[in-house]
Amino acid sequence: MSAVIVILIHISILAYALVAGVFLAFSDFIMRSLARTGGVGGVEAMQVINREVFRWVFMALFLGMAAVSVLIAGYAWIGVSGPAGTLIGFAALIYLIGCFGVTVVFNVPLNEALAGMDLTSEATRNYWSRTYVPRWTFWNSVRTGAATLAAALLLLGLLWMTHGQAQPA
Repeated sequence: MSAVIVILIHISILAYALVAGVFLAFSDFIMRSLARTGGVGGVEAMQVINREVFRWVFMALFLGMAAVSVLIAGYAWIGVSGPAGTLIGFAALIYLIGCFGVTVVFNVPLNEALAGMDLTSEATRNYWSRTYVPRWTFWNSVRTGAATLAAALLLLGLLWMTHGQAQPA
């Protein structure tokens, strides 16, 4: 196993965990806090958050790990046999499907619908409280679990691989 792969997997474990931490903060207390603002404050704050997220480190980390996950899955498929390869491959797939896929299919459409809404509209407040907050938070919690599980499986795969249990494919 090359040093580059080991370093990439170590960095990926940390990155998956960091992504999970951001998602956890939203599911645990940020969305609940925004929901308690009575609608207008929460909607406005979330609209700003959804615009700003594209300009910061988190998005580079989130999207970058999707690309890295493809590389990790490929490496697990062709470069590692046995349980280590299975764990590493599942870690990458769980991130790709449970974080990236869920974001694209569920969270982004909710964000896009919210982005164009008028803050003063009763329909906006109803969408916010009845649809956006519960659905967005549910799918965000799925992303939290997926990123956490991906980090844990990748760590287990790395441990299995580095302690002589895995044989090169």
